[in-house]
Amino acid sequence: MKNTYNLPVVLDPQPEGGWTITCPILPELHTEADTWDEIEPNVTDAFQAVIEIYEHLKKPLPQALSPITDKAPVLIDTIVHLEAA
Repeated sequence: MKNTYNLPVVLDPQPEGGWTITCPILPELHTEADTWDEIEPNVTDAFQAVIEIYEHLKKPLPQALSPITDKAPVLIDTIVHLEAA
Protein backbone atom coordinates (compact mmCIF):
# COMPACT_ATOMS: atom_id res chain seq x y z
CA MET A 1 0.00 0.00 0.00
CA LYS A 2 1.31 3.44 -0.87
CA ASN A 3 1.60 6.17 1.73
CA THR A 4 0.41 9.68 1.00
CA TYR A 5 2.34 12.63 2.40
CA ASN A 6 1.58 16.34 2.61
CA LEU A 7 4.91 17.64 1.33
CA PRO A 8 5.40 21.42 1.16
CA VAL A 9 7.62 22.49 -1.72
CA VAL A 10 9.10 25.77 -2.93
CA LEU A 11 9.19 26.45 -6.67
CA ASP A 12 12.06 28.80 -7.45
CA PRO A 13 11.70 30.14 -11.04
CA GLN A 14 14.84 29.84 -13.16
CA PRO A 15 15.89 32.49 -15.73
CA GLU A 16 16.00 29.92 -18.54
CA GLY A 17 12.51 28.66 -17.60
CA GLY A 18 11.18 26.02 -15.28
CA TRP A 19 11.82 25.74 -11.56
CA THR A 20 14.22 24.44 -8.99
CA ILE A 21 12.15 22.64 -6.37
CA THR A 22 13.06 22.25 -2.70
CA CYS A 23 11.28 21.31 0.51
CA PRO A 24 11.67 23.55 3.59
CA ILE A 25 11.22 20.67 6.06
CA LEU A 26 13.28 18.13 4.10
CA PRO A 27 16.46 19.95 3.00
CA GLU A 28 17.81 16.88 1.18
CA LEU A 29 15.03 17.10 -1.41
CA HIS A 30 16.10 18.90 -4.58
CA THR A 31 14.68 18.52 -8.07
CA GLU A 32 13.73 20.53 -11.14
CA ALA A 33 10.79 20.79 -13.51
CA ASP A 34 10.43 22.47 -16.88
CA THR A 35 6.59 22.32 -16.97
CA TRP A 36 3.72 22.19 -14.50
CA ASP A 37 3.07 18.58 -15.52
CA GLU A 38 6.60 17.56 -14.47
CA ILE A 39 6.35 18.94 -10.92
CA GLU A 40 4.44 16.13 -9.21
CA PRO A 41 6.30 13.17 -10.76
CA ASN A 42 9.70 14.83 -10.27
CA VAL A 43 8.95 15.66 -6.62
CA THR A 44 7.68 12.10 -6.09
CA ASP A 45 10.90 10.65 -7.54
CA ALA A 46 13.08 12.98 -5.45
CA PHE A 47 11.09 12.23 -2.28
CA GLN A 48 11.40 8.49 -2.88
CA ALA A 49 15.18 8.88 -3.23
CA VAL A 50 15.33 10.83 0.05
CA ILE A 51 13.26 8.14 1.80
CA GLU A 52 15.69 5.47 0.56
CA ILE A 53 18.65 7.50 1.88
CA TYR A 54 16.96 7.94 5.27
CA GLU A 55 16.20 4.19 5.42
CA HIS A 56 19.82 3.35 4.55
CA LEU A 57 21.06 5.68 7.30
CA LYS A 58 18.37 4.35 9.70
CA LYS A 59 17.26 7.96 10.16
CA PRO A 60 13.56 8.73 10.78
CA LEU A 61 11.73 11.18 8.55
CA PRO A 62 10.85 14.50 10.20
CA GLN A 63 7.69 14.23 12.34
CA ALA A 64 5.88 16.68 10.06
CA LEU A 65 6.13 14.10 7.23
CA SER A 66 4.01 11.41 8.83
CA PRO A 67 1.81 9.67 6.27
CA ILE A 68 -1.69 11.11 5.87
CA THR A 69 -4.46 8.94 7.28
CA ASP A 70 -8.20 9.09 6.73
CA LYS A 71 -8.62 10.21 10.34
CA ALA A 72 -6.42 13.33 10.18
CA PRO A 73 -7.14 16.70 8.57
CA VAL A 74 -5.15 17.38 5.42
CA LEU A 75 -3.74 20.70 4.24
CA ILE A 76 -3.53 20.92 0.47
CA ASP A 77 -2.15 23.94 -1.37
CA THR A 78 -3.49 24.23 -4.89
CA ILE A 79 -2.16 26.31 -7.73
CA VAL A 80 -4.97 27.64 -9.91
CA HIS A 81 -4.38 29.17 -13.34
CA LEU A 82 -6.91 31.79 -14.46
CA GLU A 83 -7.10 33.38 -17.86
CA ALA A 84 -6.50 37.15 -17.81
CA ALA A 85 -9.71 39.14 -18.23
